[in-house]
Amino acid sequence: MGEFDASALPPAAIYLIPLLAMLGMYFRLRQRKEGHALRDLLHSQDLGLTEPVSMHPVINGNRCIGCGACVTACPHGNVLGVIGGQAELVNPTNCIGHGACAAACPIDGIRLVIGSERRGVNIPMLGPDFQTNVPGVFVAGELGGMGLIRNAIEQGRLAIESISKLPGIGAEDERLDTVIVGAGPAGFGASLAALQSGLRFVTIDQERLGGSLVHHPRGKIIVTQPVEIPLVGSVDMRETHKEELLDFWERVRAEKGLRIRENEHVDVVERHSDGSFSVRTDKGVYETRSVLLAVGRRGTPRKLEVPGEESSKVVYSLSDPAQYKGKHVLVVGGGDSALEAAASLAQQQDTNVTLSYRGDAFQRACPNSRELTQTAVDQHELLVLLESQVKEIREESVVLQTGSGRREIPNDAVVVCAGGVLPNDFLHKIGVEIETRYGTPVHG
Repeated sequence: MGEFDASALPPAAIYLIPLLAMLGMYFRLRQRKEGHALRDLLHSQDLGLTEPVSMHPVINGNRCIGCGACVTACPHGNVLGVIGGQAELVNPTNCIGHGACAAACPIDGIRLVIGSERRGVNIPMLGPDFQTNVPGVFVAGELGGMGLIRNAIEQGRLAIESISKLPGIGAEDERLDTVIVGAGPAGFGASLAALQSGLRFVTIDQERLGGSLVHHPRGKIIVTQPVEIPLVGSVDMRETHKEELLDFWERVRAEKGLRIRENEHVDVVERHSDGSFSVRTDKGVYETRSVLLAVGRRGTPRKLEVPGEESSKVVYSLSDPAQYKGKHVLVVGGGDSALEAAASLAQQQDTNVTLSYRGDAFQRACPNSRELTQTAVDQHELLVLLESQVKEIREESVVLQTGSGRREIPNDAVVVCAGGVLPNDFLHKIGVEIETRYGTPVHG
């Protein structure tokens, strides 16, 4: 048989052969990616990890063209995949609500929602300008369903942008333009935006700069995303320790001359007939044209409501795991704070740690937290009891209801990390209405 003579081919075929080869490689690669995505989806379903924990995308199957732009845009990775020519959430609990997928979709086929059909999320009623049903009262951050640091900072900035357009803002009288309640990520971003806009404002926090971050365990890894911070510019801190992030915020506060009234508790917000407000705290009264609530939910921890919970050995946050060295500790909860607390305690020498969660899977926790927990379990440093509930807290033990019946275990301390609840009484007094979101659009 003679050698192949390319010169004998028609001219068009010379270009067609490499083109076909490239197309073949493309389809093989696409098929391989779809296979990985399908395996991830089935794995999530097998583990019961099917509910997103925060704001997340919903893909319009009638519009999706399967281009994969959303998959590529996701900064967290391994969250979205293309299966059968359609984009899907293959690892729903890994979604951190970044929103880059929706921005990247070329046919506007993705909307961002809060809650799901199975898991409702209670948040104040908000308009697209972050204003509640009470004119002049705005909400940003965790209280409004935005737990991700990047999104909370951005929402704080946008809320101030809306406030700056209110009638009377900037007028020279005794009233402030706004009072910002809370100095977590949303309050921090809002305060810098207010400073940048030249608004007359005060920022109040019942503790200090950092909000709920202050209560995270020492050395906790904070996963953030690139964010545009007013007066600072673009900041890219992908993974950093809690202490490093708080130190950065303290430096920014000092450099920009941002004043925060720390250790000051807001008691009530009163609205006057002219639409202005009096914000009463334990240290004074502030007259203002608007109020921005940038508080979290952690300030009102969810209780277990069981006998013995009033014991001094029960706490609702973990700041220093070392103080529990050598003790029997029960951690209650299934979110990131519970898993991280359990993993931190498990690292303490001679500490016996049990993690109790009523669910059958840690759906509300991020991959890093689940990995830390599994490592502690594999090293026999942590006992995990899923589908269990605390029934009674005794002086030297705790009684749990498990799938196999009641179980009493030795106990010196209980760390409850069951999340927080909305400050309903506070919001009700202001007149702010609450709604339950079951997969409804972020601003709809």
